[in-house]
Amino acid sequence: MDYILVKHRFRNCVKDVQTLAGADIDSDHNLLVAKICTRLKKIIRFQKRRPQWKFYTQKQTVRDTLEGKLGAIECDSGNVEVQWNNIKECVLDTLSDLVGKVEKRA
Repeated sequence: MDYILVKHRFRNCVKDVQTLAGADIDSDHNLLVAKICTRLKKIIRFQKRRPQWKFYTQKQTVRDTLEGKLGAIECDSGNVEVQWNNIKECVLDTLSDLVGKVEKRA
């Protein structure tokens, strides 16, 4: 006598079970084949993010002011952190002044 080992959660999914002829060995076990119908749950991991800034209205003016501000930054210091903070401040200041953020929907 053989048993089908299926977790209790999936017992209703087993539709049909049949035995197959086994190999010629000295055993009382039989090979079982089961037909199972399951539907997997769709998991949404990441949703599309909405853009934080409204670039599309004033592309050219934003580009011109950013080029001017980034050209004025001194790149002589050897510290990468200071350079990155300067670039980040320029970009965020320009965007907050000219563009503005997209309001979040509830």
